Amino acid sequence: QVQLVESGGGSVQAGGSLRLSCAASRYTTWMAWFRQAPGKEREGVAALYLRTSNTRYANSVMARFTISRDNAENTVYLRMNSLEPEDTAMYYCAAENRFGIPWNDTRAWSYWGQGTQVTVSS
Repeated sequence: QVQLVESGGGSVQAGGSLRLSCAASRYTTWMAWFRQAPGKEREGVAALYLRTSNTRYANSVMARFTISRDNAENTVYLRMNSLEPEDTAMYYCAAENRFGIPWNDTRAWSYWGQGTQVTVSS
């Protein structure tokens, strides 16, 4: 079992920045961030393979968001710059990727956090 606790969400104006944190109860090899806006499906934002720092990003956030890790603290971060109103969503942390399933498929992940809300106003 892995418990995941997200933090760092909030309300910002367009163009602003936020950093989300996800603390895991133990080491995991893969971690990811997903988001879900009202009325939409949950979508993959970014993923990180902790052993090599190999990363994956959704096209919509490429060059604006950065996923990083602190292995000592079993914590993964999502730095979000140049935020847009379209980034408004509940952001979820996920862990333990199932091999062979695309990283941005929710079925690829075994554990989920409760989410942290990000609201971007225009």
